[in-house]
Amino acid sequence: MSNVSAPATPDAALALALLSLRRERHQTQEDLAHAAGLTVTAYARIERGSANPTWTTVRRIANALEVTIGELGHAVERHIDPTD
Repeated sequence: MSNVSAPATPDAALALALLSLRRERHQTQEDLAHAAGLTVTAYARIERGSANPTWTTVRRIANALEVTIGELGHAVERHIDPTD
């Protein structure tokens, strides 16, 4: 069994994807945070790329955005910097 650790730096592509999806849905950070069961501060840190969310948090955010994990994954892929 191998150990997999979280990346040392937050994923900028996830942050950009969340920002884009939230804006497309005309939601505020507060609206989305509350729908996902997060504090506004916690959600804002994820969307700014200052924090790495847990898998559970990602699922809760996807549910709040009314997208599947797969759709969120595709949104993240569109925001990946090819030079990374």
